[in-house]
Amino acid sequence: MHPPADDPTALHIPAGDFPLHEYNLRLDGRAWKILHTGAVLTHADESHFFSELIDRLPYGVALWPAAIALAHEIAARRAEFGGKRVLELGSGTGLPGIVAASLGAWVVQTDRDELALSMCKRNGAKNGARMIEYRLADWADWHDTGRYDFILGSDILYRETLHPKLREIFAANLAPGGRILLADPFRDVSFRLLEALEAEGWAVSLSKWNIGEEVSLRPIGLFELTPPR
Repeated sequence: MHPPADDPTALHIPAGDFPLHEYNLRLDGRAWKILHTGAVLTHADESHFFSELIDRLPYGVALWPAAIALAHEIAARRAEFGGKRVLELGSGTGLPGIVAASLGAWVVQTDRDELALSMCKRNGAKNGARMIEYRLADWADWHDTGRYDFILGSDILYRETLHPKLREIFAANLAPGGRILLADPFRDVSFRLLEALEAEGWAVSLSKWNIGEEVSLRPIGLFELTPPR
């Protein structure tokens, strides 16, 4: 028996019905709840997703450890986000942008996949986020001319062919004095872009979060990028 089409605990797509799970982030008396099709916390989870699910589900409807790490980083730096303009690239389930909006930022969340963006909207509504605009957008066909105090990205450097497009977005959309926050599970391909930016005069700082259960913690790098002056 299939769940009804309006069942809030399921995701209905042509490839089938997928149960939704809820992730709860709590910090300093605040809480956020995010629906997702499954948490990809370990290397085994990632291998399973790419071997079994990637043909049926878009990348963004799962909850990835980089998004959890970036959300924690934003929550820990809450004083920096009030009243700021924030652009989130590849928002997926939307956790980092939702946390930023709840701390007083004006947020634009983008994703090129319509299903992922609909999940993002669903989570925004679930958390009462009012200061978020949602845009279906492809980095290869980018039209946003706005300037943002922060550009956010969770595990968005995994495809080297898209690095030139991301660099164009960074140059076009980061406001003077703005910063880029990228969470990444230390992928080799990601370091190629980060090292190239640093060689061009960008300041790149690194902090680290460990995400997951104690027996299988996943280290996630939080890279803060500041352009040359």
